[in-house]
Amino acid sequence: MAIIEIPYGREHLKLSVKKEQLKAVLEPGKQSIKHVESEQEIVRRALAVPIESKPLAELAAKAKNVLLITSDHTRPLPSAITLPIYLEEIRRNNPDVKIKILVATGFHRLTRPEELISKFGAELCRKENIIVHDSRDKKHLVFKGKLPSGGELWVNDLVDWADMIVSEGFIEPHFFAGFSGGRKSVLPGIAGTETVLANHCARFIADEHARTGNLEHNPLHKDMLFAAEKVGLAFILNVALDADKKIINAFSGHPDAAHRQGCAWVKNRGVVKRQIGDIVITSNGGYPLDQNIYQSVKGMTSAEACVREGGVIIMVAACEDGHGGEAFYRWFTEAKTPQEVTARIAKIAQKDTLPDQWEAQILARVLTKCTVIMVTNRCDPDIVCGMQMLQAPDIETALKMAKTRVGDKAEIVVIPDGVSVIVTD
Repeated sequence: MAIIEIPYGREHLKLSVKKEQLKAVLEPGKQSIKHVESEQEIVRRALAVPIESKPLAELAAKAKNVLLITSDHTRPLPSAITLPIYLEEIRRNNPDVKIKILVATGFHRLTRPEELISKFGAELCRKENIIVHDSRDKKHLVFKGKLPSGGELWVNDLVDWADMIVSEGFIEPHFFAGFSGGRKSVLPGIAGTETVLANHCARFIADEHARTGNLEHNPLHKDMLFAAEKVGLAFILNVALDADKKIINAFSGHPDAAHRQGCAWVKNRGVVKRQIGDIVITSNGGYPLDQNIYQSVKGMTSAEACVREGGVIIMVAACEDGHGGEAFYRWFTEAKTPQEVTARIAKIAQKDTLPDQWEAQILARVLTKCTVIMVTNRCDPDIVCGMQMLQAPDIETALKMAKTRVGDKAEIVVIPDGVSVIVTD
């Protein structure tokens, strides 16, 4: 038997597979990763040699008000490590500068106080001015023009308070934006609801270029890049993480150039060759990305690329936060089939985009191709089944359920962390 560890919440589940049935295990490359530097040293090195930019301390030397955009509770960016170093650089030549830290929640629920402490640390939360962005709070949004797609660009009005805007984030493959990080701190990070909906419209999600690991001709990326430039994002610090959510590389400097260099590094490490299986077992990389079904759709797309038509995806995700969005949930409870969900969403014009329809659109695409079994003992099974999937309390049960559909001799492909790889032919 082959024993493989699959991330689940803050722990791992052990998967046992007969070696003769295990077709492939797809993981990011581990070459060139030498843990000779601490995470702090990696971040400091990146800030010391910014890409196509002057050093941050020099850029911030004469700033009066700096807005620092950071990630929310759904992202594993280790801000307790990165933020103190980032703030130190901003203040290096300008100790009296006013800094506001804006948590980029995008269209997610607001980050709770206890989650801020968990993510940033109690001391930083006490000392710094941290504001949680609310995309639905129109009183604190400002209009910044039209996006290339035609949608209106509304962002948090703190961009007008600041005379310098910087951001931090992390880069991983993203299932429709190509990669996370960089410009995503602005759109969807600190954008208004109307703007996020326009950017995540049905036509864009269905576009052949809106796929994992691709920025070229990607309509969502084009809008996002425009938004970052329009608000004047001046500098970024982005990190790459390993399976343990540890920093293994960092990139700083020009918002587009540094991001692209980081994406190239992550892509080089994350590309795996497609292997087709009757059953594909994957995860969302554990906490915090597997907190709900909504986020777990991301990991499913890597498995989608590898599962045969009519096969089974076993998705290992704790989902202790439930479905992750009432509107997302209702798309499936109010439809008879995933094909019906797809057909309804395809008819929605950009200006009429509904909350969370993009995630429903992608999940429906996956469910049209195969059966999905969610492995979770922390989410109400009725929620999972209501969304036209099956639920199993553990991997062993899920495998038995899957084999009743595709046979006892099924070929199995395992992608331990579905959000860390880019599947190519």
